[in-house]
Amino acid sequence: MKFRQFLRKLFQYFLQGLIILAPIAITIFAVTSLFDWIDSILPNFIHKIFPKWLGVDEFGFPKRIPGLGFIVVVVIVLLVGYISSSFIVSKLVELFDKILEKTPGIKIIYSTLKDFFEAFAGNKRKFDKAVLVSIESNDVWRVGFITQEELNEFGLQDFVAVYVPQSYAFAGNLYFVKKERVRVLSDISSSDAMKFAISGGVTDIEES
Repeated sequence: MKFRQFLRKLFQYFLQGLIILAPIAITIFAVTSLFDWIDSILPNFIHKIFPKWLGVDEFGFPKRIPGLGFIVVVVIVLLVGYISSSFIVSKLVELFDKILEKTPGIKIIYSTLKDFFEAFAGNKRKFDKAVLVSIESNDVWRVGFITQEELNEFGLQDFVAVYVPQSYAFAGNLYFVKKERVRVLSDISSSDAMKFAISGGVTDIEES
């Protein structure tokens, strides 16, 4: 009996340690993987254009100074963001944007990625209005985000487009729902609502 209690206690300690270490380890892994990927962009790019400039290491990869590629990429992104506000550059960006959006094949990939990034961080942010939406039943509500408030082009009056994220996934579903079946969450920020939905309701809502 004591041996079983000992094993049960060990198992509890294991679970407790797993709960503490798993989020930390996964976060560190995700951040370092992203850092390594961004840091390798510049050396790989230079190596393709000037194969003999950087040389390769013993594993056949382009030589690089750790962190330099990451810094250069960040500086380039900041620089592009800064100069894009000027009139001439903004017009060139608009022209290039129109060319890509009218190029067959490329326009599908480009427009989809552009809309995706702008939905989260651009001037056309879409996931900034958190709502509760009733879809299957009047007594069942889901956390969602209004992405379009008018759907006249679909022949739908008094309907809105609501994106409903899935828990523990970077996926979700789009629904066309009558406005009367949607409740705006005015007291909850969109970021807190998104975290709450993706975590399966585990994350606490921060008080504003």
